[in-house]
Amino acid sequence: MADGRPADQPPASGRGYPREEVEFGDEEYSPRLRLSRRGIAVLAALGASVLGGLAWLVFLSSALDVRSVAVQGAQDDRLTVDQVRAAIGTVGAGPLARVDLDAATRRVEAIPRVARAEVWRGWPHTLRVKITQRTAVAAVKGDDGRFTQVDAGGVSFATEDAAPAGVPVVELRLSQQANDAAGVISRPQLVQGAVAVAAGLPAEVRQRAGAVLVHSYDDIQLQLSGGATVRWGSPDQIDRKARVLVALMSQKGTNFDVSAPDAPAVSG
Repeated sequence: MADGRPADQPPASGRGYPREEVEFGDEEYSPRLRLSRRGIAVLAALGASVLGGLAWLVFLSSALDVRSVAVQGAQDDRLTVDQVRAAIGTVGAGPLARVDLDAATRRVEAIPRVARAEVWRGWPHTLRVKITQRTAVAAVKGDDGRFTQVDAGGVSFATEDAAPAGVPVVELRLSQQANDAAGVISRPQLVQGAVAVAAGLPAEVRQRAGAVLVHSYDDIQLQLSGGATVRWGSPDQIDRKARVLVALMSQKGTNFDVSAPDAPAVSG
């Protein structure tokens, strides 16, 4: 070479030396990202700020206020959507996230015609309500001639001038003996027993039962459409008597007696 050094001898200075490679086995070396305490504090503060902003947006601002109350199950003039909304009142106002669903449910269920209610949030602006109305199994005729509707649980929920179509009318026509025994079995107890009878009637019998007449605790009578009558007796063994009556009505007759279900009778 021109400088007199052998061809395989490296130059005297560090320049031109081959680069020394350091091996770390099969793993590729990469530096670790380390945050200082100050960086961690900044990130924590930023996260808290974001969460605080979201909490303010959802719980305190008007951005997600209740703007409508959607009601399912109030589809007639006996129980209207406006009645349900009025019952909820101010409980259903303000941010949707802060609405007390239990309180709203209690208010709706306080409406006499409502048997059960469900209330939930429909984001972003709707309070949703689903109601189940009470169904009358009997209409109790009062001394004033008006009719109080009663459901299968014995709950009175409406009084009107006429009984609903297809609902048996419970009427007290007490005998002198029943009046004398009023201190033992009261009128409300007699009505309760008659309503239980009406509630236990099979659908095909209930539709034909125009009236449930109470003469005494042990003397309840059904008046069926077409002029047939059923001597029911007491409000005991309702299910048993109902089954016997259905079987008995397959026979010709106008008078059916299931007061003693083990010895029923048909006449007329």
